[in-house]
Amino acid sequence: MTVLQSFQIGDILPPVELTPVTRIDLIKYAGASGDYNPIHTIDDEAQKLGLPGVIAHGMWTMGNMSKLFRPHYKEGFIKDYSVRFKGMVMLKDRITLRAEMVKKQDNLLHFIVFATNQVQKKVIEGKIIFEMYD
Repeated sequence: MTVLQSFQIGDILPPVELTPVTRIDLIKYAGASGDYNPIHTIDDEAQKLGLPGVIAHGMWTMGNMSKLFRPHYKEGFIKDYSVRFKGMVMLKDRITLRAEMVKKQDNLLHFIVFATNQVQKKVIEGKIIFEMYD
């Protein structure tokens, strides 16, 4: 039996703590994604729009959520994934990712997921369906 097969409703994956967000993280993501909006890399441009400074791409934070399942990719894969962005991620924020299983249906495991910053403010919440291999 694999680890996730033994999961029951209410079981929680070990949280994943990301290293503090750096400007180079966001520059690399801008290049990889093609999202060169300067609010993600240039403080002056972000401040012109009323932001306190550079903010992380929402999709950068969303993409990191898959790290919760990294230890389980031999067991299955993320079949479906949706999130709501709840707050901004700033430079130097320390993001913690969490997932709780809320439903088990055959080989589909349903998780609620969320990310919080260092003051426990949610920046993302959503759902992931993980499909177990047969």
